[in-house]
Amino acid sequence: MGSTSAENPDGTAHVGRRDLIKRSAALGLISVPTMSFLSACASGGGDDDASDNSTKGATSKDNPFGAAKGGKLDVVIFKGGYGDDYAKAWEAAFQKDLGITSTHTGTQEITGKLQPRFNAGNPPDIVDDSGAQQIKVDVLYKNGQLLDLAEVLDAPAVDDPSKKVRDLIIPGTLDAGMQEGKIVALNYIYTVWGLWYSGKLFKEKGWEAPKTWDDFIAICQDAKKQGIGGLAHQGKYPYYINVAIMDLIAKTGGLDAMKAIDNLDPKAFVGSDAAKAGVEAIYEVVEKGLLMPGTNGLTHTESQTRWNQYKAAFITSGSWLENEQLKSTPEDFDMKFLPMPLLPDSKLPFEAIRAGSGEPFIIPAKAKNLAGAKEFMRRMLSKEWSTLFAKEANSLTILKDGVDPSVQLRPGTQSTVEASKAAGSNTFRYLYTEWYSEMGTAIEAASNELMAKRIQPNEWLKRCQAAVDKQAKDPASKKNHRD
Repeated sequence: MGSTSAENPDGTAHVGRRDLIKRSAALGLISVPTMSFLSACASGGGDDDASDNSTKGATSKDNPFGAAKGGKLDVVIFKGGYGDDYAKAWEAAFQKDLGITSTHTGTQEITGKLQPRFNAGNPPDIVDDSGAQQIKVDVLYKNGQLLDLAEVLDAPAVDDPSKKVRDLIIPGTLDAGMQEGKIVALNYIYTVWGLWYSGKLFKEKGWEAPKTWDDFIAICQDAKKQGIGGLAHQGKYPYYINVAIMDLIAKTGGLDAMKAIDNLDPKAFVGSDAAKAGVEAIYEVVEKGLLMPGTNGLTHTESQTRWNQYKAAFITSGSWLENEQLKSTPEDFDMKFLPMPLLPDSKLPFEAIRAGSGEPFIIPAKAKNLAGAKEFMRRMLSKEWSTLFAKEANSLTILKDGVDPSVQLRPGTQSTVEASKAAGSNTFRYLYTEWYSEMGTAIEAASNELMAKRIQPNEWLKRCQAAVDKQAKDPASKKNHRD
């Protein structure tokens, strides 16, 4: 969800972010998502119908796609939690280096502004396709509207031309942009998902960050006694509460429970002990009245701002939260990230976190300036542009060792770095949200009903399984699989 982005977490969220990171931190403190699919997409080139529509310039070591100097690039950026100042900085650098000017659009209305353009065969050249109004990547792919990014990923890296671009990317982070074995979206931002709390509030109340679900519930109950909500969530965007539910399922049942959902298993939900335990744990918060009052009816920013006002102990989100809430967060709030606490007999350790890439960037197959778009994306994966992003959006990118060491961290971001280091290889990432948007929407709808107490956990499981079973009937689903 953007994602990354505020409304799109895994969302893309999702999906909106932070002061960032030391070169050594990006190397040593970032965990590697498990089960990489890179081998599945190492071969292949661009789509046959994606020949460059622009007048190409001369190719060179510094300009391998022949982006025409003096040309123009049509750039559309989701203006969510990360803002769009980072893209303006990129565009300025692009103009300085290649003389290519940009038409810049920053918006949250991605579908409203771009669907007519895609339909008319006149799309932008490069798009940050994120947010609540994202045009779903799987839909664009099925309609043949996306460029296969293999040519960009196999091009010489800006910082080390002896290596391919893909060689300098954190392993596993390309997986989220895959459709049927092809990388068609570049999920650019390295994101972690989980719970968040105020270090100041916890210190004042004498609370310690919980590692077990029982301890989490105990803090929520103590908060309620003191007139504070236990858990806040962004009710109008149920993607966020699914961060908690799906994390609990993965940590309780292990990677097999997660893969069962992505692989459309007939027992992904109904018949899964982990799914049952996860949803019942979240419903316990609802049933005991431990939600922040009114949270079910709030947008992401409304709920998050109330949390910033100490009206709730915890909130669910991805690591764009700190940057998104800069204007609303008190200076001494001391924002902290927390891995999802454990249910009894969990297969993954407390330190395990959902981590991976968010904020999908796409190049439309019918872009007018394909050479310019490819070169722009190649430079996104340079240390210079990765650092520009860090300075403007306060977050990590998928580029290994990608941020200048002089960039200083905010408290929330620093806590995500520490959490990533503690997690090590104990990371996980669902892919059904990218592969099967209709199924993802159905699961979110069920969660919305659950949080409003209109359905019980057993009904939630049935509805989620029905969404899985429906998706499994689509023959195209057989082309996506996690081993």
